[in-house]
This record gives sequence, structure tokens and C-alpha cells, in this order.
Amino acid sequence: MAVRVAVVGAGYFAQFHHDAWDRLPGAELVAIADLDGDRAGKAAADYGVPSFTDINQMLDETSPDLVDIATPPASHLELLRAVSARGLPAICQKPLAPTYEEAVAVVETAEAANTLLVVHENFRFQPWYREMQRLITAGKLGAVYGASFRLRPGDGQGARAYLDRQPYFQQMERFLVHETAIHFIDTFRYLLGEVTGVMARLRRLNPAIKGEDAGVIMLDFDGGRTALFDGNRLNDHVAENTRLTMGEMWLEGAAGVLRLDGRGGLWWKPHGGEEAAHDYAWADVGFAGDSVYAFQAHVLEHLGDAGVLENTARDYLRNLEIEEAVYRSSETGCYEDL
Repeated sequence: MAVRVAVVGAGYFAQFHHDAWDRLPGAELVAIADLDGDRAGKAAADYGVPSFTDINQMLDETSPDLVDIATPPASHLELLRAVSARGLPAICQKPLAPTYEEAVAVVETAEAANTLLVVHENFRFQPWYREMQRLITAGKLGAVYGASFRLRPGDGQGARAYLDRQPYFQQMERFLVHETAIHFIDTFRYLLGEVTGVMARLRRLNPAIKGEDAGVIMLDFDGGRTALFDGNRLNDHVAENTRLTMGEMWLEGAAGVLRLDGRGGLWWKPHGGEEAAHDYAWADVGFAGDSVYAFQAHVLEHLGDAGVLENTARDYLRNLEIEEAVYRSSETGCYEDL
């Protein structure tokens, strides 16, 4: 029997949630809710499901098995309270909440109700990172030294930056790290292990926004591995779609270097040898290699008692602890030992 899924949210990114649930075997999209009734209605009409502006009405009338919250972070605690009160499992978009303290409250709300809460963090489910992890596990890189990522989506210049897609970005007091680099903190943990310390320098380049939009973050990991995040949202990189990978990565080990380009291509250079394309299969569908679909499929598999669940809300709090340390380091100019 298919899992009945209701989605809260009909904004820019929620479209990828709707599409993936509609395509996933074993899932049935049963409702879409949004405070903007016109927006909810248009999204729901695409899938032939009812629309709502009130989450409680949606839950009462459609009786979903799973609720997917795809709304801005300030709404998450209130929505999660409504879902948990009914004993329903939920997926919640990142950022989990505007502050670390409120994120803890979100997690504790679900735990107090003994309900499952998973954070929608899809970057680690992008096919190039799944392939990187497969190659690490297979020993392709030998001893892994670390990674570096250059974020250059090129969407942050000028007075209209982000307004056509996600206008609330302009008003976020914390932006680059809280909204964007958190993806890479999580992905680095997925590939390299646990973070033991950070050093960061953050700055704002575009005066039209409130928060930081550029910065450099160094992370230390167990076993002596290191990672470097070098990002700004104003410059772009070589790609037809600069939001596909958001930038370029180098994953280094004793046996060689694995490079991710802006088109989703992986390139392997053995130590002392020539670089060549590393072929692997992925589909240019949905968002970033269909990573939303892959993440949601992973949750469905867990609900069917298959495999260990990634991105539990309790574990995700570690990413937010690291985020807090990044901001402290930038403010004080000091290394943060974690």
C-alpha cells in the first residue's frame, strides 16, 4: 500500500518535492498546503490533489501517513507541533529553524511525541557525492586527505539578487552559512567523518542583502582529514546550469585526486598520472541530479524497514552546532575547537 504524503509548502523549492513524490513508486501525493491559497491551488491542480491554506484542516481531511514540510524556517516549529500532535512522521526542510535554540525545540517536539523527524538535506544524495562515497569505501582514493569546494552559483549580484526565486534570502541576517554552506558541512561529514574544529572568515559583498554572502571556512576532522569551503554567491563557474553543482570540488587521497566539475562530471587523476573522465550513471532530472527524489526514496525505504536512516533530526543538530562555531570563529577571529 502506498504511503500517503501531504506536502506543506508551494514555493520555489517545494515544486521539486511535489514532483518527486508524484513519481516515486510506493508514494501517493494526497494534498498540498500553503498560506498563499492561489499558489497552493496552482500546485495542487498540477497533480489533481486538493489544496489547503490551513494545515490542521489538511491533516483532518486527508489523513496522510507522512507530512513533508517545505516552507521557510520560521514556520517549522508551529507546523511540526501540529504534525507531532497527531503522531505523524514528518520530513522538515533545512534550515531546520531560524536559530539553534529553536531547532532544538523542533527536534524535542518530535521526540516528546515519539514521532519520526527527518531533515530534508538532499545535497549528500546528489549522485556525484554518492559516487564519491562509493569510491572512498572501495579504496579508490587510498588514505583520504581531505576535500575543497569552491561555491560559485553566480546568482547573488545586484539589487534584485534572489528576488525572482527565493526573495526571503535578502532578509536573512545569517545567509551564506545558514542557508547554503550548511549543505556542504553536512556533505563533508558524509564523506570525511566528524568535524573536530573550524576556522572561518565571513563577509558581505552585495549591500542589497542583510546577511553574509561570501566566506572561507576550514574544517578539521577525525583522523587528520581537512576540508576547505571557499564560497561566494556572486561569481559563477563553468557550467550551463550553475545551480546544478553550485561549484567545483576536489577530493584528495594518497592514490590521487577526484574532481567534480560544474556539469556533474567526475574526473580521476591517479598520483603521477593523467586526468581522465570517471564514468558513472546519473539523470539530469528534477533538482541537482534528482537528489530530492533520491532523498525521498531513502525515507520511504526506511519507513518500509529497509536500511539505516540518514538525516535524522537529532543527528542533524550536529551540523547546526558546527554552523554556530563557524559564526563564532568569524566574529572572534579564533579557531573553534569542537
